[in-house]
Amino acid sequence: MYSVGDKVVHPMHGAGTIEEIKEIEIVGKKRQYYVLKFAIGNMVTNVPIENSEEIGIRPVIEKQEAKKAFSNLLLYLAVPAMVIHSYISKADRSVLARLPQTFALSVLAILAGLAITMLCTCRMKGKERPILRFACIFSNAAYMGFPLIEALFGAEGLIYASVYVTVFNILLWTVGFGMITGTVKPKEVVRTVCTNPVLIAVVIGLVIYLCQIPVPEVIEQPLALIGNMNTPLSMIITGMMIAGSNLAQMLCDRRILSVVGIRMLLIPAVCFALFFACGFSGMAAGVVLLLEACPSAAITSVFAVQYSYDEEFAAGSVVITTLLSIVILPVCAMLLPGM
Repeated sequence: MYSVGDKVVHPMHGAGTIEEIKEIEIVGKKRQYYVLKFAIGNMVTNVPIENSEEIGIRPVIEKQEAKKAFSNLLLYLAVPAMVIHSYISKADRSVLARLPQTFALSVLAILAGLAITMLCTCRMKGKERPILRFACIFSNAAYMGFPLIEALFGAEGLIYASVYVTVFNILLWTVGFGMITGTVKPKEVVRTVCTNPVLIAVVIGLVIYLCQIPVPEVIEQPLALIGNMNTPLSMIITGMMIAGSNLAQMLCDRRILSVVGIRMLLIPAVCFALFFACGFSGMAAGVVLLLEACPSAAITSVFAVQYSYDEEFAAGSVVITTLLSIVILPVCAMLLPGM
């Protein structure tokens, strides 16, 4: 039973506040009612307490739960749908020929980030070093990168992005997971990689693309519509992260500033210089560079909670790098034509 002042959600009218609980007599029978007032239109309605659950009255979920729900929707539905849809096109030999190159460039970029991080933190001591290294090495490619890649390069760019994410996830659940836990369990790593929704989507997409399997419009259209949720969902999640954070306090944390310097400045700069010096250019190289310039992976905060690292530091690293990416990613995109 709810109390006066509780915020609840009505299935038809949305969120509202219980203004009072009153007894109303109808046809000679007295019943208690919640008096709900809704923010939109200042509408007021009475809901019988005994039938409130059947009607669908529920409590407002916490911010953390809401963020997790949006993240799950993005990871398990929107991104896989977008990846699969990007492969629904006529096979292009030039695209197929670039896939091995994209794989090699992805390995090179991520390993370059790993090497830079290890060199910059080799003298650092303390319990938080593993989570700091993780925040520097692994980017938020799927959440922040995919919408940008789709906007700049279209479906072909997303194919190259899915190759990067494949390499990324393999290294994250081997090197990254071992860094955080201090040990690697092969069975757990294989299970996690094989059940990753984005990787499953890549496999399905490749089969459709390589075998030129015709996809009915009744399937393709929903995939396109669900995939289009990726950008707005990413922006909502980003906004929720920033809105609930104490930015002033985070900017005073030297560890977070170290992550910002390595993740958002040093790694992108070195990767751009490396690709330019080696003569790597074209769409595949551009996609890899932009994904490598993304902010710290959102899973950094999850690992911090699960393995007893400093949660505020991990969350702060994700929030500040995400905020800075609003400026840094467009700058990186502007530099691509010069390659």
